[in-house]
Amino acid sequence: VRFMPFSNSIPVELTSFTAIASTGNVVLNWITATELNNSGFEIQRLKDSNVEELKNWEAIGFVRGNGTTTEKSFYTFTDQNPLAGKFYYRLKQIDFDGSFEYSNVVEVDFSLPLEFSLEQNYPNPFNPSTKIIWQSPVDGHQTLTVYDVLGNEVATLVDEFKQAGTYETDFNASKLSSGVYFYQLKTGPFLEMKKMLLLK
Repeated sequence: VRFMPFSNSIPVELTSFTAIASTGNVVLNWITATELNNSGFEIQRLKDSNVEELKNWEAIGFVRGNGTTTEKSFYTFTDQNPLAGKFYYRLKQIDFDGSFEYSNVVEVDFSLPLEFSLEQNYPNPFNPSTKIIWQSPVDGHQTLTVYDVLGNEVATLVDEFKQAGTYETDFNASKLSSGVYFYQLKTGPFLEMKKMLLLK
């Protein structure tokens, strides 16, 4: 994709623009090969139900550009906790003189999970850190707690209200001794516990 602010100048050349749904957010990444008088990028979002009405594009953020450069530039923007559904994203590249061009459009299907689940930690066995992923189909207060084999609480990883979605967190057990531990997720009516093994 080439943004062409001036017919006789080096364009702002966009070589990559992607959107990925991840842990309750949508992460946008893009790369430019060259830039000329680039003030920055306005990030715009359109919900699927409004796709026929282009006037309903919504500006959700702005990322400053690098002015004029022939170096490759990397950009990122996170759309935090959008509602469920299908969304479209595009970049509005704006020059210092106010002229602008649009990027191509990328699509993300950000569907909410249909059921509660707590996945097995990975890696397992682990040393000293491991990742825990879970999902909830409803908003609510969530707690994720780690216990030793005697039932003593050794860590509280999450204790807060969260919107429906899929989440992940890292558990660092560098201060704990080797052995079996249990992690428990409680959110609304859902309660589940799984076992993990720390090997040092």
